[in-house]
Amino acid sequence: MRKKYIAVVLAGLFAAACSTDGQDVAQVSNAANGDNEPVRSGKLQSTIEHTTENQAPKPAAPANGGRWSASGDPIDTTEFDKAIADAEKQLKAKPADADAKEAAATAYFNRGFALTEARQYASALGDYRRAMKLDPNHAESKKWESEIIRIYEMMNKEYPKPGEEPPPLPFKKV
Repeated sequence: MRKKYIAVVLAGLFAAACSTDGQDVAQVSNAANGDNEPVRSGKLQSTIEHTTENQAPKPAAPANGGRWSASGDPIDTTEFDKAIADAEKQLKAKPADADAKEAAATAYFNRGFALTEARQYASALGDYRRAMKLDPNHAESKKWESEIIRIYEMMNKEYPKPGEEPPPLPFKKV
């Protein structure tokens, strides 16, 4: 089941990385007119349209002050956030309790997995890392952290380092 999910996630990321925002310009031969020059179909653009001179400024830095912005689909993390808050409260009351650490690690992992499914990979990395900080042997968090890093590397993109991960995207209830 998880291998199938990983394959779907990788295929989606690959498709997203390979897509382009511009229009394709096809080239065909105009041999019917005796002309061997290619004929372009599609929208032709002037040199001015390709310059950055008249483009709108880039968006400001992410709200969390880091250089990473969250991406993917916004999801309602209310239940996950509550489970994390409850687990953190128990952990604060009993910092040396192994069960409290395990419960907090599981709560972070669960939200991280939900964020992974919503393609909020940078945010999910933060939750997997928090889970491993609480439980260094949390195998699922290790696996998903390395999987997300591998995806970033496959796309030749830099991934957030520990502490640089953005918070989950805000979810607006309709």
